[in-house]
Amino acid sequence: MNQTTDSRARVSVLGAGLMGHGIAQAFMVAGFQVAIWDPNPAVRADVPRRIAGHLELLGQSRPVDVRISDTLEQCVEDCDLVVEAAPEKLDIKRELVRAIDAANPHCIVASNTSVLRITEIAAGSALASRIVGTHWWNPPYLMPLVEVVHGEQTDKRVVQRVIAWLEQAGKIPVEVYRDVPGFVGNRMQFALVREAAHIVEQGICAPETVDLVARLTFGRRLPEIGPLRNADFIGLDLTSDIMDYLAPSLSNVGQAPRMFREKVEAGNIGAKSGQGTYAWQPSERDATERRLLEHLIAVSRQEKTE
Repeated sequence: MNQTTDSRARVSVLGAGLMGHGIAQAFMVAGFQVAIWDPNPAVRADVPRRIAGHLELLGQSRPVDVRISDTLEQCVEDCDLVVEAAPEKLDIKRELVRAIDAANPHCIVASNTSVLRITEIAAGSALASRIVGTHWWNPPYLMPLVEVVHGEQTDKRVVQRVIAWLEQAGKIPVEVYRDVPGFVGNRMQFALVREAAHIVEQGICAPETVDLVARLTFGRRLPEIGPLRNADFIGLDLTSDIMDYLAPSLSNVGQAPRMFREKVEAGNIGAKSGQGTYAWQPSERDATERRLLEHLIAVSRQEKTE
């Protein structure tokens, strides 16, 4: 780990799926040298086309300068930072860490897990001090914030170096001091999902109403004021009174909501199957994704002009 924070790191991305190729794009656009590998030859071969599509959507005309590696060893052999973007399976991530240990014992290893503890991913590695969490949000080339998570053995200098590189990549890195499942964002996001499902399960309102209320009330305020600042804004005395009255009626189940589990058991897993909480038409998921991307692009452009 001899790379200085004043220069661009040589970045390797392991996993070229939904998140991996977007992370590679974010570093590439910021001027980093980037290599990428995926165990599926077709997936890694498709990386240039997918990145080019994103650039076109953003109105950016530039070549796709990402090196496609045929093997993991080739991908990581000369890098400063490895971003692991494999599926959310603990055994797969541990296996990748062991392979990186053997191929390049000098680089920093950053896991893009969204919920798994970094300490568990690093277990078994002789070099656990160089393993850190970097939780990017989808799509990585548009979402500005990255959670940088300390594992129990992570060297603080590793965290600071990764934060510096992310800042050079134009991201907003935030430091997460304790290694807990879900880190910060997903703990809040899935608490909201749990309560949303609970409201429907209790017959309080329809799913459409839950989503509209979230989007058109407090969701409208979130870009300007987060939950804790809002508590200060309205007064902690009022917030405490509301929570004392409300909290006993909120869901506290320690597993996925019953509504979700029943639908999964019936094979109704959502947009992919055509039925979930909602009924989905064949082209509806793609249209939804397109609207979401257009919204995020518009927000990103507005932020750059402010």
